[in-house]
Amino acid sequence: MDNKVIREKQDLTYLKWSHIRNSSGTAGSFLKSESNLGGKKRYYKLSDYEPGGGIVGHECVNEIIVDRLLTLLGVEHLQYQLIYADIEIDGKIYTTYLCSSEDFKHRGESKTSLENYYFANRLPDENAYDFCERVGFRDYIDTMLAVDYLVLNRDRHGANIEVLRNSRQHLLRIAPYFDHGLSLLFSCHSEEEIEAFDVLKDVPCNNFIGSRSCKENVALTHGRKLFQGELKDTDKEYLFYHLEDVISDCHKDQIWKMLWERYKQYENL
Repeated sequence: MDNKVIREKQDLTYLKWSHIRNSSGTAGSFLKSESNLGGKKRYYKLSDYEPGGGIVGHECVNEIIVDRLLTLLGVEHLQYQLIYADIEIDGKIYTTYLCSSEDFKHRGESKTSLENYYFANRLPDENAYDFCERVGFRDYIDTMLAVDYLVLNRDRHGANIEVLRNSRQHLLRIAPYFDHGLSLLFSCHSEEEIEAFDVLKDVPCNNFIGSRSCKENVALTHGRKLFQGELKDTDKEYLFYHLEDVISDCHKDQIWKMLWERYKQYENL
């Protein structure tokens, strides 16, 4: 298995959190922080937070599940850890699970969003997908569209795709896939909502490339087989390893149903 879930409670009350407004249109916000211990920068983020209500979402758990899914599929991605910890927000202590990741930038690299890179370099009347194909990003984008279809990622806006440049070495690359919190069953906060969720439903998504439909967007790949690995019906245990006390059995069962049914549908495109 892996060490992605740290279940022994950590003291992270020293972290300072900044409020990032939830772009999905809901009432909460996502809080982010960072540390630089021993010269190594790490980033932290919380699930959906409501002042007075505390941490009410489970987006950080989604990051770990999608992280493991991408490992199985052989897709390069940002590695996350899920950490059980005490944190402090506005003078109040909360005990919660949060996500941690290392900085994916190499020394000497600067970053910009794909959205900004597109608007600075596109041809007249060139859409974002055609632009990515022209500059050599098509395999990356097609794989992203396939992944976002499998996990029903609702928030693949232009800043959730980053371009990294090393001007001194004249190198340009696109960042590994990251930020999958607003996916799976993130909008469900009760057993009733979880059980009622249609796992094959196509809901409106905040996509920079293509349309607001993940199903329409995956059609842009024209049925290309984009994964080096595969999802097997025996992979459920790996996906939910050490999450038995983090989300309910009902929640895990419905996420697995979602991934398996959408994967089989994708394979038949």
